[in-house]
Amino acid sequence: MVVLPAHGFGGAEDLPIPFGTALIGASWALTISFAVLALAWTEPRLVAPRGPAEPPPRRRWLQGLGAALTAWFLVALYAGPSDGTNGGVGALYVWVWVGLVPLALIFGHVWRDLSPWRTVQEVVGRLTGRPEGYLAWPARLGYWPAALGLFAYVWLELASPDSGAVGPVRWWVAAYVAATVAGGVVFGPTWFDRADPFDVYSAVVARLSPFVEDGRFKLHHPLMSLTRVPVAPGLVAVLAVLLGSTAFDSFSGMPEWQRVDAGPVLQTAVLALFCVVAGTLFSLAAVATGGVSAERRRALPGEYAHTVVPIVVGYIVAHYATYLIETGQETLLLMLDPLGRGWHALGGFEPVYWLTDHPALLASVKVIAVLVGHVVAVLSAHDRALALLPKAHRLSGQLGMLFVMIAFTFTGLYLLFTG
Repeated sequence: MVVLPAHGFGGAEDLPIPFGTALIGASWALTISFAVLALAWTEPRLVAPRGPAEPPPRRRWLQGLGAALTAWFLVALYAGPSDGTNGGVGALYVWVWVGLVPLALIFGHVWRDLSPWRTVQEVVGRLTGRPEGYLAWPARLGYWPAALGLFAYVWLELASPDSGAVGPVRWWVAAYVAATVAGGVVFGPTWFDRADPFDVYSAVVARLSPFVEDGRFKLHHPLMSLTRVPVAPGLVAVLAVLLGSTAFDSFSGMPEWQRVDAGPVLQTAVLALFCVVAGTLFSLAAVATGGVSAERRRALPGEYAHTVVPIVVGYIVAHYATYLIETGQETLLLMLDPLGRGWHALGGFEPVYWLTDHPALLASVKVIAVLVGHVVAVLSAHDRALALLPKAHRLSGQLGMLFVMIAFTFTGLYLLFTG
């Protein structure tokens, strides 16, 4: 019988990378950063219309698959055992949260098709004659509800008193479902585009997919589609929560922090601090330029926000790779016995811990993921600066963003080394 220990949730535990590997990654990040600044193109090449094109209709077979997967998850979570053998907890923490990233990178914003809550909204909309909901989404809210929802999720996983217990996860999922369905009925599909934390997360990461563009399979330049992340208030906060929470997860594994008697209040405060610092540093770097009006300066963080997505994705891949692959196998065994009846659908299959058994390879994968994310982010930020800033400030105006991206990458490597 597979049992997922509480520490398997509440954050991912992994082998730290060797100091030499971290140093090599940091050296490459620094070298490439200044090479981009000095040698890259001098006119914008990645300019594309902002905002999404009209997506294709949702695919019915994927709607059905999403409904079936959701039913499986809910049965396991609410009808399954109330201990460490409940697969629904792992399905949320591992499959949904971490698995969403490779899903979006390979298949694009397929979450839009799979979402059972969008399906509920469509059905209610047809029955009530209100397919667009009852109220228009207030533009000033932007992505702020999604940012708050994401923080509520990472708090559950990383800072709540007992993140590995079944009870708190059941309550959180119930509150999420109620809020999402109600919001969709009231505000229509726009609710999912701006307020559903998992939907927004998927949509942002999907912009980096080289295989799918606006819901259609099409090989394309992912940095072009990345520039089309719709800008709205709260977008920087969404990315700050994703980056800051992953950094906090690494930080919480440091021996120094482990020795602190940190209760949920201190855990919550430090988690929030990581997110606030990430968002503040990024915003300050974005506005650190001359030659623009005060109004234009205020808009710069949102205009640059998409450029930090590759850093977020690279760090998440580095930090959670073994968590997804290895704990994901353990979760599969539990989910194949959703009611805890002792079923063995895969016979004597045992999880394979191949990555953990090859620490040198794992360390290389981690550093490469962080480094690739950094390089893509720097290139994207460079091109965005060329498009946004007057010619006299194109070089000096990039320095703040370059330094903060280097800081993010160095901090990520350091935390992967020490955590």
